[in-house]
Formats: sequence, C-alpha cells, structure tokens
Amino acid sequence: MATTSFPSLLSYICIFLLFHGSMAQLFSQDSPWQSPRQGGFRECNFDRLQAVEPLRQVRSEAGLTEYFDEQNEQFRCTGNEQFRCTGVSVIRRVIEPRGLLLPRYHNTLGLVYIIQGTGFVGLALPGCPETFQEQFQQFGQAQPILGDVVALPAGVAHWFYNDGDVPIVAVYVFDINSNANQLEPAQKEFVLAGKYNGVLRSGQNIFKGFNSQNAERGEIIRVNDDLEFLNPVGTQQQPFQPIEAQKGQSSSYQIGQMSGASRNGLEENYCSLEPRLNIEDPSRVDTYNPHSSSVTHLNGQNFPILNIVQMSATRVNLYQNAILSPFWNINAHSVVDGPLRQGQLLIIPQNYVVLKKAEREGFQYIAFKTNANSMVSNVAGKNSILRALPVDVIANAYGISIQEAQNLKNNRGEEIGAFSPKFSQSSLQSHV
Repeated sequence: MATTSFPSLLSYICIFLLFHGSMAQLFSQDSPWQSPRQGGFRECNFDRLQAVEPLRQVRSEAGLTEYFDEQNEQFRCTGNEQFRCTGVSVIRRVIEPRGLLLPRYHNTLGLVYIIQGTGFVGLALPGCPETFQEQFQQFGQAQPILGDVVALPAGVAHWFYNDGDVPIVAVYVFDINSNANQLEPAQKEFVLAGKYNGVLRSGQNIFKGFNSQNAERGEIIRVNDDLEFLNPVGTQQQPFQPIEAQKGQSSSYQIGQMSGASRNGLEENYCSLEPRLNIEDPSRVDTYNPHSSSVTHLNGQNFPILNIVQMSATRVNLYQNAILSPFWNINAHSVVDGPLRQGQLLIIPQNYVVLKKAEREGFQYIAFKTNANSMVSNVAGKNSILRALPVDVIANAYGISIQEAQNLKNNRGEEIGAFSPKFSQSSLQSHV
C-alpha cells in the first residue's frame, strides 16, 4: 500500500471562504459583491470551529480516496455540521504510480489542488467540435505538477493519470450550494467506468450494462503498460498563447481556434480556456514582502475559466513569525480555531475576523473561495478599516487618547496584508 508523502517543509492547510449572493452569468461584468450561490438561510449549530481531518478512506486498486465530510447520519459530528453550514464538500485522492483515475463528472462546480506528484489530466469539454477534441487530446493534456489548480466545471468529464514515481496527492473542493447543482445539496460523482465506492454514494458506472469486468477494481485502476501522450506544444502553463504570425498572415492559436466558416466563437471563448494554472509559480505572486510573506491569487481575472467555476484560490506563504493582518470576508464566512497541523482542513464562516500567525518554521496554506473574485476587509495596515476611520472616532470608540488612536491607526505604516514580526516569539507567547 502506498503511503501519502506530503512535502516535509510545507504545511498546506485548506481554508474555505464561503460567499453568498445572486447568480452571476458566464463572463458577466456583474459586481464582485455578487456570487452564484443558492440563497436561503442554513442552520449553523456550533459556537466553535475545529480543524478537521479525513473521516474515512476507501481503497481502490491503485490508490485511495479520503472523505472529509460524509453524507450519513452516523457522522453527525462537529466537522460535518461545518460542511452542512457552509455548503462545501471536500475529498482527497492519492493516485499511485501508473494509477488511472477513471473518467467521471460531477453535479457541481469544483477545484482540484495538486499537493504532490506529476502526471496527466484530461477534460472533455461538452459542445466543443470534434476537431477541437482531437487537438485537445494531442496538446491539451496538461501535466499537473505541485501547486497546479485545475478547474472542474459541472458536468465536465475528467481523468488523472500518474506517470511519475511518487503518488499524486490531490485535494478536491466542491461548492454544492452553487446554482450549477440542480440536484439535492450534496456532491455526486457519475463515473464512466469502474465503480464508485463512497459511503452512501456508492454506485455503478453508467455503462455497467455493457461491461462489468472492471467494476471491482474501484475508481483508481493500475495501468499495466504506461500510457503514452503527445507532449503539449509550447510551455506547459501557456499552451494557448498565439503563435507569432508570419509576414502577411494572421495570428492563430495553438489550440481551439478553427479557420474559416467553422469558427463560431464557442471554441475561442470556451473550448480554448486553460483548465489549470500553477499557483506556486513565483512569477504569479501578487504581493511580496521580504520580511513577512508572499501571496498569490487565482481569480476570474487571471484565470478566466474560474468565471465558469465561480471559485477562486489564494496561496499564502508566511515567513518566520510573520502575522497576516486580521481580516474578515465582506461576503464570506471566516473563523479560525487554534494551531493547525499539516494536511488539516479548516472552514471559515462569514464575517468572523481571522488572524493567522506563523511560527518559527513559517506557515503555508491555500484558501479555496466560492467566488471567482473574492473580497476581504483588513483590520490593520494600509487600506484597512482602521486606516479609514477618523482618529476621533477611534479614540472615542476605544476610550483611548488622540495620540494612542493615531498610533493605532498608523502603526503598520505602508504594510499591506501581512506584517513582519515586531516582537520576539517569547514576547508574543507571554501576551497570549
């Protein structure tokens, strides 16, 4: 049995920021305050959130699937209440070398984050012309690496294949409250081959009536002979860049752009969307402070397929003893509870102020958000709520002097988001 090997120097914590609002249309210019989540109130019967770990593992021939939440009354624990409150579902898959995750599709939108390993991922986008599908098979099979984020539109079949020497570890995040889900509020998988063995989600593949030979191998099977694929054209991260036009010729795309009358706009606006992007790429860092942190955002602006999936991701790397400014999500859930360990998962409900602090070894996490263009409000630092409040308002609100209010308002200078430590670790612990 293969064991899950997480990077020893990295501590990945998945944090979910849950957004509410109205339906946003594909590629629309609606306000970022809006979100395509289903409305209505949900009961959240807990006062304190706790980091959660997988509740159950299901083995397949060449891997395993771990469930953080279970759609089963016997699992009515604190962790499951958190999932029901916030409307997300999370699984983690381990695909062993030469393991093939059989093709499947989902009833709702999702993101996949590659924690470890290399391999191939394929998506079959519906409605795209057959000629494009052939090109996609040749060039569009992206080779996922550590840090890749793969977008999964609802109803789009996908598969993974591990051609490396170590297991692929992938975290799936689904927004079951998305309006894309017209079934019951639960994440469902429909497999095209094999057998799905999730608790109370067990089912046969849709072609079982034709051939049940592989049904008992589970959803991750071992390939006897390595699969062979043509390598993608161009860079792995930018397979859809325009080819430099020759003199007298117009530019063309490597993938998805048809010629002549066959072009109808679908392949340019949908079929040729890049389904994955690497959030660990240093060139994509949005904010960097050599003394505190680096932060990378993947959203609908720089990763257009997220306008379909209506989710986004943020990677935060806090350096030694650095502090992430207290913040709340303007249209989101957010709560944090105690110290976190590698591989744990934390759900953060709306409007709760969150403070994150790294210890001596630093702290890295990725946050999945159920809005393509999420927004937060920082408590301190540049562009924060304290910076926006008048000094007199701060002084009277907190019962402090004008000078103290001035210091509180401006004590972080031009720092944004993450702060370098001003006190020693022992000094901070003495104030806790």
